[in-house]
Amino acid sequence: MGLRPARCIREPKKRAWTRFSQKKPRKSYIKAMPHKDLNVYRMGATKPDFNYTVSLVVDQDIVLRDNSIESARQSANKELETKAAGNYFFLVRVYPHQVLRENKMVAGAGADRIQKGMRQAFGKPVDRAARLRKGQALFTVSTYKANEAFVQRAFKKATMKLSGRFRVVPEVGA
Repeated sequence: MGLRPARCIREPKKRAWTRFSQKKPRKSYIKAMPHKDLNVYRMGATKPDFNYTVSLVVDQDIVLRDNSIESARQSANKELETKAAGNYFFLVRVYPHQVLRENKMVAGAGADRIQKGMRQAFGKPVDRAARLRKGQALFTVSTYKANEAFVQRAFKKATMKLSGRFRVVPEVGA
């Protein structure tokens, strides 16, 4: 069974569900956390003389699944690696804390005898997501001013992989 569409979880209507006990996982309501797809948060080279810093900022409150953030990170990093190899530092600024649950429904013949419907409809953990507030930075890139066009292009490619509205913001003092 594939992933549900992002529109099912995009809006942060409900309370964030992040509770998982490290010390006593057997006492947690969610017994095991889903694995996270987003594992790399820092890419490129850290050089002290970078003079241009730009961030990809979200324009609305949104919930982003970790596999979409990972997809956007890979496409932006690949663009920067080919155009400005070694002359940038890429930072992912969010962590997927929220656990997404799904009450799976059975379809087909005899499903009514197997399934409980909406009884005990808490759902099983299926994925993780990051909750972003309006104005929060998702990605930040530090580089030289000469690479400005490459960063803009990389962020444009990254926003195609994400749901929601984003804008590119040069940071103050950069």
